[in-house]
Amino acid sequence: MVTLKGEHVYLRALEPEDLDFIHEVENDESIWELSNTQTPYSKFLIKQYLEQAHLDIYEAKQLRLVISDYNENTIGLIDVFDFEFQNRKAGIGILITNAAKRAQGLGSEALSLLINYCFTQLQLHQVYCNISEDNTASLKLFTKQGFQNVGLKKDWNFVNGTYKNEFLLQLINS
Repeated sequence: MVTLKGEHVYLRALEPEDLDFIHEVENDESIWELSNTQTPYSKFLIKQYLEQAHLDIYEAKQLRLVISDYNENTIGLIDVFDFEFQNRKAGIGILITNAAKRAQGLGSEALSLLINYCFTQLQLHQVYCNISEDNTASLKLFTKQGFQNVGLKKDWNFVNGTYKNEFLLQLINS
């Protein structure tokens, strides 16, 4: 069984050649709200991160994968974070950086691949995500995959001078 390859996209490990792409994504202030980033990252720090990307998820407690299509176009990034094997849970997140590839079902396919990987290969019991109340595209994407809204965190994030609510969604492996 191949868990990280779909019909239109596949998920791959980070490579040293991804340095410029990761640097661009991490320093895009328009998406800092999604990752709670507040300061820019240097290429030096990202290079160090890429050098450590080979660490096992059990050691690093996270896994970042590149979403690619079969024409070798980089579509975005998908993450497993806060990995807790003892409790068999982890957070997941996705970012489609290629605007031309949005709303084509590729993010949904990538998310489905990652969920399958988490449940079959990592043997997790549940995965969860945190989504800003006004991020309707992400809410739709995750609920389409079966995630249930289990809570609202009021005034959770301070963004551009305003507090924003954030939903907690979870998917339990049945």
